[in-house]
Amino acid sequence: MKRAWIYMRERLAGMLTEDEDGFTFIYDAAYLQLDDAEAVSLTLPLSAKPYRNSVLFPFFDGLIPEGWLLNIAEQNWKINQRDRMSLLLACCKDCIGAVSVVPVSEEE
Repeated sequence: MKRAWIYMRERLAGMLTEDEDGFTFIYDAAYLQLDDAEAVSLTLPLSAKPYRNSVLFPFFDGLIPEGWLLNIAEQNWKINQRDRMSLLLACCKDCIGAVSVVPVSEEE
């Protein structure tokens, strides 16, 4: 299982998980209580219910680099281009925009 903390403007917004059933995104309960909480994407509106999909949510997939930058990531980290969650974890901790993807360590 692969997991990532999802941050919105440097505040913990939720968790993204990949397991044998696909992908799950769930907002953090404390984040939902904030007066100024924002959805990470229009396609993932604020909700206490988890979002599930058999493929990586298009919003998160769109954060993964393309072209020559994707080639560099594949070559340096030996990540298959089809392993979208691994690419997201490797490349999107400090991406442009308000959302950051931080891998969850195995100890957490």
